[in-house]
Amino acid sequence: MSLLTAASEKFLYAYINNASPTGFEASGQKLWVDYIRPYIDEWHLDNYGTAYAIINPNQPYKVVIEGHADEISWFVNYIDDNGFISVVRNGGSDHVIAPSKRVNIHTKKGIVKGVFGWPAIHVRQGKDANLVPEIANIFIDIGAKNKDEVLEMGVHVGCVITYEDELIELNNRYYCGRALDNRIGGFCIAEVARLLKENNIILPFSLYIVNAVQEEVGLRGAEMIADTIKPHVAIITDVCHDTSTPMMNAKTQADVRCGKGPSLSYAPSVHNRLLNLIIDTAEEKQIPFQRQASSRTTGTDTDAFAYSNGGVVSALISLPLRYMHTTVEMAHKDDVENVIKLMYEVLQKIEANHNFKYF
Repeated sequence: MSLLTAASEKFLYAYINNASPTGFEASGQKLWVDYIRPYIDEWHLDNYGTAYAIINPNQPYKVVIEGHADEISWFVNYIDDNGFISVVRNGGSDHVIAPSKRVNIHTKKGIVKGVFGWPAIHVRQGKDANLVPEIANIFIDIGAKNKDEVLEMGVHVGCVITYEDELIELNNRYYCGRALDNRIGGFCIAEVARLLKENNIILPFSLYIVNAVQEEVGLRGAEMIADTIKPHVAIITDVCHDTSTPMMNAKTQADVRCGKGPSLSYAPSVHNRLLNLIIDTAEEKQIPFQRQASSRTTGTDTDAFAYSNGGVVSALISLPLRYMHTTVEMAHKDDVENVIKLMYEVLQKIEANHNFKYF
């Protein structure tokens, strides 16, 4: 039986489909706060837009569960005399997938539709036969006749650009769309809050449910909010690569597959005693999980929390994802539910003033 309710899935679709580019997360954060509000005691917003909710506030021991709210995107960087628009990345946007994609340019006048144009195969001959997309040659066409018309439409340098692709399901098994990295994590932590409330679980500590901004440009939101909250424990959820698809290499990247459960990371920033607690809980509750290792950093908000405030006991629970940083990111529905289950069960294993010191 699914953990998710009809209201949960309605929120998931609205939340994923809403644009929330790095630095412009406000509308998505409002959706998230509106959904989670019935399940929490209070909520707050920091100066740069990280939203966090609190259950059982004012306790001396503080535990965080966290995902990040932002999605990769583009900025308008240059408008030529003929009205064509050049771009720069906002986060790790992949220029290779851009040609022929439809986009939304966000302006004060509203959404302006456009497309990433590309020369037809018929004309890519001779020296252009092997033409490939690069930041220097991709461009957006909004149907304008010149630069003045582009400006009249409200488009200017600095406008943020997102793809218009929305969430679908494949074979009743996978969620597929843009921005699962990592708004699916924000969805998961909101569902944990819902389950705690509906099952009348009273935790012996203050639980902070954190939906951080600006992860895609260097974990910046997590850095700020970790200093604000000063937690004792942080459990982060993000996505990781499914390496079972063509052109992936499990030997060098990690042997992780969609449908086989959340992936638990070994890394310097991951606290071994918290990780062992998570593993023990998964085994006890028969929640499937996988393992992976990071040689230096996890590349997630785990690192920002772990190395803040003199050291915060931190761990990472990852959702396997296919085709990361594309518009067809895919996550197995079972894995989404098992991320929620695992976080929900682990929280009930943490005691007030839980001592995670090694000896």
